[in-house]
Amino acid sequence: MTDFDYDLFTIGAGSGGVRASRMAANFGARVAVAEEYRVGGTCVIRGCVPKKLFVYASHYSGHFKEASGYGWDVGERRFNWQTLMRNKDQEIDRLNGIYIRNLKNAGVEIIDSRAVVKGPHTVELVQEGREVTAKNILIATGGWPFRDHSVPGCEHAVTSNEVFEMPDLPDRIMVVGGGYIAVEFASIFHGLGVETCLVYRGEQILRGFDDDLRNGLHEAMTRKGIDVETQANLKEIVKTDGGFDVTLTNGKVISTGLVMTAIGRNPNSRGLGLEAVGVECAANGAICVDEYSQTSVPSIYAVGDVTDRVNLTPVAIKEGAAFAQTVFNNNPIRPEYDLIPTAVFSQPEIGTIGMTEAEARAQFGEVDIYRSTFNPMKNILSEKHEPMMMKLIVEPKSDKILGVHIMGPDSGEMIQCLGIAVKMGATKADFDATMPVHPTAAEELVTLSQKVS
Repeated sequence: MTDFDYDLFTIGAGSGGVRASRMAANFGARVAVAEEYRVGGTCVIRGCVPKKLFVYASHYSGHFKEASGYGWDVGERRFNWQTLMRNKDQEIDRLNGIYIRNLKNAGVEIIDSRAVVKGPHTVELVQEGREVTAKNILIATGGWPFRDHSVPGCEHAVTSNEVFEMPDLPDRIMVVGGGYIAVEFASIFHGLGVETCLVYRGEQILRGFDDDLRNGLHEAMTRKGIDVETQANLKEIVKTDGGFDVTLTNGKVISTGLVMTAIGRNPNSRGLGLEAVGVECAANGAICVDEYSQTSVPSIYAVGDVTDRVNLTPVAIKEGAAFAQTVFNNNPIRPEYDLIPTAVFSQPEIGTIGMTEAEARAQFGEVDIYRSTFNPMKNILSEKHEPMMMKLIVEPKSDKILGVHIMGPDSGEMIQCLGIAVKMGATKADFDATMPVHPTAAEELVTLSQKVS
């Protein structure tokens, strides 16, 4: 029997890699994980967590405006970017420490080095100048923001990586992209008092989401004062004394203090030595894996965004857990990718699960649509007019709920609970039979009675 230094060597200490490493160690494996930046990965260090903290910060401008309708005089309102950044950094440091402590408590060795695969069972630790061996190697290096180098001046733009390290907040910002990262940051900056422009090359933002959500969010963002430029893209970025002049493909020239691009992310697989050892990758760098996350080299596995399956933190965690169960606990588990609830922390917020209306009609032909648009109770006294939308898509023969789409306050919280019901195969009759909680916005979901189509 060949003697290896480790049973598992994980490259990348993000959400998927950490979960896989801890579970494998708990199953008795000798585990090491290499991380060249900070333990916690994109989500904790420069993704979901700091972004959500920014989202919370951006809500207060609206809360202050609405407070007077409820009898509150909040007085002078000022925002300090440096305070937010300092407090954000403290929280990230705290979480980073927890991740490190949890790995060590599980018996996982943490190696602060870039790692490169040298063979089916061999890894080079670049900073340390040595090689180690492992029975199994797991690649969990995540994704990296895409930059369009064909645009002159693209080097002046920041991505979702650099935006969390900005020393100052400019007066004007342009966000390029139409996905969830782009619309979230456009909402964040606008909420923090920045003059914001969102530029997207497609006909409508949030491609792949239900059309009622796409159209509703576009209208809401425009109504708030965000300049949404669709069917336009970057043509050139020119640095000026006061910021940047950005020329768009629609002919407009817009002056701004900062350009942020959020036009997609690529699997972070370059420079890992995968091609040399025979690991098959797709054209965009995604590591090709089977349903158990195994690559074309039997001893090498991959989980998370580097595989470009479903690029969400909870999915990476599930994949990491399934890998550990399969390889180290003799319990083969395949992650399930259907009916994943998703939230977009735009303003207004979005929660969604299941099929869009277009997808449902394409598969089933006739479907029943229940939709309600209303001004939630919270807005009444503040005289805020931001409609909330709730939509159910139902297959008429089985009465099964095919999709639920919500736009409005706390949609992300609601869709998590609704995800359980939809995953279990709930029907419209099940929704109708559930007693409403009054007065809430969510009660609308179980009182929808009139089909709109």
